[in-house]
Amino acid sequence: MGTDSSIVRFEDVSLHFGDTPALDHVSFEMGAGETRVVFGAAGSGKTMLLKVAVGLQKPDSGRVFLFGQDITHLSEERLFDLRARVGILFQEGALFDSLTIADNVAYPLENQRILQTVGAGSEQRSIEERVVETLRFVELEQTLDKFPSELSGGMRRRVGIARAVVTQPELELYDSPTAGLDPITAHTIISLILKERDTRNTATIIVTHRYQDGQLMANFRYNPNSGEIEAAPRGSEETVDTKFLIMQAGRLVFEGTEPEFLACTDEYVRKFARPGAS
Repeated sequence: MGTDSSIVRFEDVSLHFGDTPALDHVSFEMGAGETRVVFGAAGSGKTMLLKVAVGLQKPDSGRVFLFGQDITHLSEERLFDLRARVGILFQEGALFDSLTIADNVAYPLENQRILQTVGAGSEQRSIEERVVETLRFVELEQTLDKFPSELSGGMRRRVGIARAVVTQPELELYDSPTAGLDPITAHTIISLILKERDTRNTATIIVTHRYQDGQLMANFRYNPNSGEIEAAPRGSEETVDTKFLIMQAGRLVFEGTEPEFLACTDEYVRKFARPGAS
């Protein structure tokens, strides 16, 4: 895959905090509509991978490409418009407690330069329409005027997804979207992530501690006709290009498909290839 067709590309990227490696010579690449599922122990570099991918943290060495552009040394000013093409779900959702659900979801739109060029009246209508549409996407349109404290943990996570996808980004980064949720709610969250990926061909990187999340991302697709997720026939064109990335002490120690992941004999890698892995 060449640079022009890649959504994210790391070339031998390293980052240290003192003597501790956060990322250690990491290289990987992904294109539109593809999925990367990232596992690793605490402190292995999973979250740092996401931050470096969008220039929130600069590497010490190596190069990072976003939408085909080398962002390794780009200024914050020049990164602004590129980041507008990325949706991010932070750990625990990271909603603003003092804002209503509608205002939380509207926040990324109100900070997009492309909308700031539109007339004030039409801009506000556009934002309101997109917010309602996106909350409907996550089945929470009835929560517009509520505050985060009035919602359950699972509902707050769904609002976080709404805020991440409201700009209709080309790349979505999900940091532990199912952490702390019961199995049924976690399944709902992954179903929404699948829905976003498959309706808009969104490149998706998901950091998780649950093997089940990766299994769903690799083997299921959203069916717009039924409104449900369903198993993708193996070997068909419906199969999603999904790879599993395993981080250890800042190093990318494994990258491969689910069958390769399950067949790997490395003891560290194997511990993530089972239900309830963490």
